[in-house]
Amino acid sequence: MELSINGSKHQVEVEPDTPLLWVLRDELGLTGTKYGCGLAQCGACTVLIDGQATRSCVTPVESVAAAQITTIEAIASDVVGQKVVEAWVTHQVPQCGYCQSGQVMAATALLKQSPQPSDADIASAMVNLCRCGTYNAIAAAVRHAARA
Repeated sequence: MELSINGSKHQVEVEPDTPLLWVLRDELGLTGTKYGCGLAQCGACTVLIDGQATRSCVTPVESVAAAQITTIEAIASDVVGQKVVEAWVTHQVPQCGYCQSGQVMAATALLKQSPQPSDADIASAMVNLCRCGTYNAIAAAVRHAARA
């Protein structure tokens, strides 16, 4: 199966129902996408599929064979993603950092869809879990990236 990930084509030999997360991490060595819950609840595994924030832990690889997949490894090469990363650094968002790749991916997807999101838009889009509770810093960074 051929996948388009971060602008490059990758050939993988996996079962069609293998979760995308495991293909990224185990087959391709793209370990920035994290395993959290395995149930699409926490968002640590969030990647962009054709620009949409998607939980890769429950996404069968066969369902994204024709899609453009973006992981955290390439997000800084995207204009919006770069603004998000810069805002994350400016606001010193991460504490433990485990959820942050998924948070950055969700924020990038939000700002691509809604360049000037309201606080309600941010609250409804930024639903990934953060065990450290950095939600206020996350929201501030999203607002900062939107202004940038």
